[in-house]
Amino acid sequence: MTSIWAIGLNFKNAPVEYREILACNKEDLKNLLPLLKTINGVEEVCILSTCNRVEIYGLFDSEEAVKELIHTFLDFKGAKKDISKYFFAIKDKKAVFHIFKVASSLDSMVIGEPQIVHQFKEAFFIAKEIGTSGKILNRLFEKALKASKRIRTETKIARNAVSVSYVSVELAKRIFGDLKKARVLLVGAGEMGELAANYLKRIGANLLITNRTYERAMKLAQKLEGSALRFEDMEDYISDMDIVIVSTGAQSYVITEKLIRKAMKKRDYKPMFIIDISVPRNVEPSVGKIDEVFLYNIDDLREIVEMNMKDRLKEASKGEILLWDEVKKFFEWLESLKVEPLVLELKKKLAPIEKREPYVRKIVHRAIKEMKKNPDIAGTIYKILVEEVEDVNGRKELSYVHSGVNGVGS
Repeated sequence: MTSIWAIGLNFKNAPVEYREILACNKEDLKNLLPLLKTINGVEEVCILSTCNRVEIYGLFDSEEAVKELIHTFLDFKGAKKDISKYFFAIKDKKAVFHIFKVASSLDSMVIGEPQIVHQFKEAFFIAKEIGTSGKILNRLFEKALKASKRIRTETKIARNAVSVSYVSVELAKRIFGDLKKARVLLVGAGEMGELAANYLKRIGANLLITNRTYERAMKLAQKLEGSALRFEDMEDYISDMDIVIVSTGAQSYVITEKLIRKAMKKRDYKPMFIIDISVPRNVEPSVGKIDEVFLYNIDDLREIVEMNMKDRLKEASKGEILLWDEVKKFFEWLESLKVEPLVLELKKKLAPIEKREPYVRKIVHRAIKEMKKNPDIAGTIYKILVEEVEDVNGRKELSYVHSGVNGVGS
């Protein structure tokens, strides 16, 4: 019996060294998907490949087809057969729920992250373009994306930041409100500091970058569309800054209490937000005691991240309830497909009568709606409707003949 399947591996059931072996780029998919489609019992197939998962979704008619598909996939990637022990394989409602959950980012490593929606769409478009998806998968993916939108609309799954870099930006917003034209100094070239600076730049902040190696500061300034500052000149400019992000590999304090006290006096104690993402810390802790200075270190930020993640997990539970509702609707549509041949036959059989009797069209429309809603009794509805309409039509024709014989209407 043909069923919808979801098979593959992800960050929950397989280490990264196996996921990276099976990861597929666009060129791989263009060659692999048509190959998988040739397997006996594989009717429709699509592959979602991201850094956290390599999963195959499709319409397969047996477990043998699934085993052959996994075997062919591993062969194509030149992978050892024992990797198959990491594969999960689920079907029917569990598979559809999983697919909806993935598309809604409820199954992501970072719950609520938005990147998966784009990756999901791309996987769908590739399969559709190549021609390995059909009526069922196309509908499934469309409904998965609709479910994803519903989750984001009806829950707060993406409301609170869950990355250290983004949390720092959210905190800055609470202090300054509108961050457009805020003056930001990035000290160092650490990855998290760069991400935070990039977020701020995108919302219109003015960015100044300094590093012990001036060439690195210039390179990063060019990348982030900011300006470079020589490290030895930092003391002269820091009083002009609203936000200071420190992300260096230094083993001692780069930003001292003495430096910030002098800067705050110079800026008339207007608020300054300092984010120390360095390990070990590069900002002297006593800086946080200075009036109107808001100092957050990596642990402060991670604590907020963890609180936000707990909030997202609560929202994820609500989201799963909504997803099961979407799964139910999808399977109602799937069941309705079983009566399509009967619906087409009904339309064909009653088409001539519909042309003569407009009221029949309304009856047929209501009957089709009921047949799709209750596939189990579709045959009975079909039989009764055809007999009734043909009987009524026959009586009308006899009435017309009888009237003609008696001279009525002549």
